[in-house]
Amino acid sequence: EKKNKMVSLKLQARLAAKVMKCGRGRVWLDPNESSELAAANSRRQVEKCIKDGFIIKRPTNAVSRFRWRKTLAAKRKGRHTGTGKRKGTREARMPSKELWVRRIRVLRRLLSKFREAKKIDKHSYHTMYLKCKGNVFKNKRTLLEHIHKEKGIKAREKGIKAR
Repeated sequence: EKKNKMVSLKLQARLAAKVMKCGRGRVWLDPNESSELAAANSRRQVEKCIKDGFIIKRPTNAVSRFRWRKTLAAKRKGRHTGTGKRKGTREARMPSKELWVRRIRVLRRLLSKFREAKKIDKHSYHTMYLKCKGNVFKNKRTLLEHIHKEKGIKAREKGIKAR
């Protein structure tokens, strides 16, 4: 009573790996065609088995980005960003100079737009420019409010002078 032994396909797998230019781990041998594969003991025969689809080159293992996307979505909601998760100092993470440059550019752009559109004269432009530089306006909204206030004051003065 001899039990049916599994046929060793080490040679075929090695040859297939060489032929397909990949590692042994990526070689898949069809278990249903083991007798056919066992007969293939040369490169030519192995190539024929590859063509017939008895031997397949498995796809490379890719690192899934699912978990990364999931944590990124959570971070966008503000999770996982506590003090324990921070490596750099506040200044290293978001330099205050960069914030300043952003803000000053926005304010100066607004001022120059208003000056070109003749909404403010060059004198008030200059004073407000210096005020921007002197950190008087926190953001665009406060600057706009100040401009409207100044315009109101100037209009009132003109009305008084006209009388």
